[in-house]
Amino acid sequence: MFKRFTTNYMVLLFLVDLILVQVALGVGMRLRFVLPFGDNLLPIWGSEVVYRPTLALHLAVAAIWVLSLTFASVYNPRRVVFWFEEFQRVWMGHTVAALCFAGLLYLLKRDLPRLTFVYFYLLALAWLIGYRVALRIWFRLQRRAGSGVTRIAVVGAGKVGREVTERLHHQRGASLDVVGFIDDDPAKQGQSIQGLPVLGTLDDAVAVVKAQQIDEVIFTLPLHAHAKFANLVVRLHELPIRMHVVPDYFDLAFHGATIESMGGIPLIGLRDPAIDGFQRFGKRLMDIALSSFALLLAWPIMLAIAIAIKLEDGGPILYPGERVGENGRRFHMLKFRSMVVNADTIQHVTAGPNDPTHGFYKAADDPRITRVGRWIRRTSLDELPQFINVLKGDMSMVGPRPELPWLVASYEPWQRKRFAVPQGITGWWQINGRSDNPMHLHTDQDLYYIQNYSLWLDIQILWRTIGVVLRGRGAY
Repeated sequence: MFKRFTTNYMVLLFLVDLILVQVALGVGMRLRFVLPFGDNLLPIWGSEVVYRPTLALHLAVAAIWVLSLTFASVYNPRRVVFWFEEFQRVWMGHTVAALCFAGLLYLLKRDLPRLTFVYFYLLALAWLIGYRVALRIWFRLQRRAGSGVTRIAVVGAGKVGREVTERLHHQRGASLDVVGFIDDDPAKQGQSIQGLPVLGTLDDAVAVVKAQQIDEVIFTLPLHAHAKFANLVVRLHELPIRMHVVPDYFDLAFHGATIESMGGIPLIGLRDPAIDGFQRFGKRLMDIALSSFALLLAWPIMLAIAIAIKLEDGGPILYPGERVGENGRRFHMLKFRSMVVNADTIQHVTAGPNDPTHGFYKAADDPRITRVGRWIRRTSLDELPQFINVLKGDMSMVGPRPELPWLVASYEPWQRKRFAVPQGITGWWQINGRSDNPMHLHTDQDLYYIQNYSLWLDIQILWRTIGVVLRGRGAY
């Protein structure tokens, strides 16, 4: 769909990356002797105290970086459309490759100065991202000049067609230009929908495509128009354009739904995870590292809280509340018990002031909360045991908040899309209102997180969570 992401373009990126990594290794070696950091080394001492790269080492570097960047989908046109996606994948692939390279040097007992390794890592990263920035700036200038833009016509101006058009308009930097609609509805002829003209009927489609110099046609016709759709595809097949189909059950598909083949039969995945394999790997790695570190750091505080809860009323220390996780799977989310024993039998969920029938809120003055419970809720310390859930894989550090089963039962179909990713301890909703927001009306913020997911967004949310917790806003 994107003109600049051709096979030739991706091959060019591959070759340039390969060259830049090799050059960065050599320059990193020279910088060790030039920059005034670390122990003073002269080039004439290099053969005695510094391991000099050999052909074998350069070949190893090439193999490691090629494999790592490839597995990071750096050369997959579908995965690098937007700058934040591409830069994140380059950074992840480069970092994983550097770690593998460090491990290889250790196993082979090759001494490479630490500063040389740092220079090499930083130089290669700066160059790999830097020339991509330059290319994107150049493509943007080309787009403003009117070249390199993919011209799109949307067949069908109904609900699905309008939704697709709206989303395409938000794809900034993708070099897309939606020219208009093609629709058979007489009432829409000559009209403007979402600022775009209706260019003609389905019978006029071939002429419209030729006259408007269309590159791509997206079909958004309803199921009952299958016969018209099939005939139009045959007629357009003779033109040098690409065609795509958005199914009429578009609203049922999660973000990032995939298409695969089974025995030659194309299958559209409606419940595929919104986070792909490599991103999931990075997210899980971060979850294990952060949750392990948090438990190691917080165990004295957790022990003190456990003793305080036990001394107050002698009841259980932990509360294993049932929650709905990724893909609707239920699990028990651990929290320090902050309410009286058997609090579930004394339900106290109040309605919000502006929405008495549908707005469920947490109550700041809930009488079921104990004295210890009120303090650990205000400081969010009641959630510390959830690091165990993260370590087990039930939850993630960042994601939509796991929801109560009885609340999920009242969800509308579109709200269930929030379960397309691992549920988290903190998330976009928590740093934008926390308990001050109705419990079921934060789904749109969860969907924003899913649509814009990146490891960098996770890091930003974790950082902002610290400030929210310190202020105690919305926590009770």
